[in-house]
Amino acid sequence: MQFISSPQNGHIKELKTFQEKAKKRKQEQVFCIEGEKELRHALAGGFQLKTIFVKEGNSTIVNDDVFADCECIEVNAALFETLCYRKNTSKLIGVAHMKEHQLDQLELPEKNAFVLIAEAPEKPGNIGALLRTADAIGVDAMLLVNPRTDLYNPNVVRSSVGCLFNVPIGIATIDETISFLEQKEITTFSAALSEEAKIYTTQDFTGNTAIAVGTEDIGLSTEWLAQKTTQIYIPMAGQNDSLNVSVAAGILLAEARRQRN
Repeated sequence: MQFISSPQNGHIKELKTFQEKAKKRKQEQVFCIEGEKELRHALAGGFQLKTIFVKEGNSTIVNDDVFADCECIEVNAALFETLCYRKNTSKLIGVAHMKEHQLDQLELPEKNAFVLIAEAPEKPGNIGALLRTADAIGVDAMLLVNPRTDLYNPNVVRSSVGCLFNVPIGIATIDETISFLEQKEITTFSAALSEEAKIYTTQDFTGNTAIAVGTEDIGLSTEWLAQKTTQIYIPMAGQNDSLNVSVAAGILLAEARRQRN
């Protein structure tokens, strides 16, 4: 196993570039994963690892057969810590190949499909939290419509706590998404504060169902709300008129899951 102690080493410089530059990640179609648990989730989810950087003194971890096909590089302990977000806890950092996320690659059940849609998500932490919620509720897929941030941003990877690798994800435009939903005969419910919106608990989520949420500042766009979907809302008893998007999605998805059970 190669050992690196210099921050000027080409492997270290390249790793930092992947961590910091979305353009470089997109060009090379790779991204970074920090932590042994997350790397194992990625492998279990069908992601291919290119390189694993191992903190000095922990090389026995990568002797596991699951890491057999990866290039492994041991890194000086002090240098390794400068590469980590989670200081003094991570022992592995991996560089993995991205997946493609076209809608036609998603495999949904013909009956009772269950989908979460997030339009124009911007904050990486919100995307990660939505993935955790989607994983906990057990949706069949999550669709990102016109996302405004990189799915493989390190903050998305971290905040999803491995759920990025467990939840099937599609990325598309509004028109592509609506066409896909119609083709699959999926009824879509859109979270909205509008006169025609209905209380979410009055709706039937037991068939082919998609629940769409927007951003915290403006919600779903007028373009999305102009589509033929059923608008729903969560009654609010306090002074505030909005919820964190992952919380709102959790409330709606939990009701759907309760009905579907």
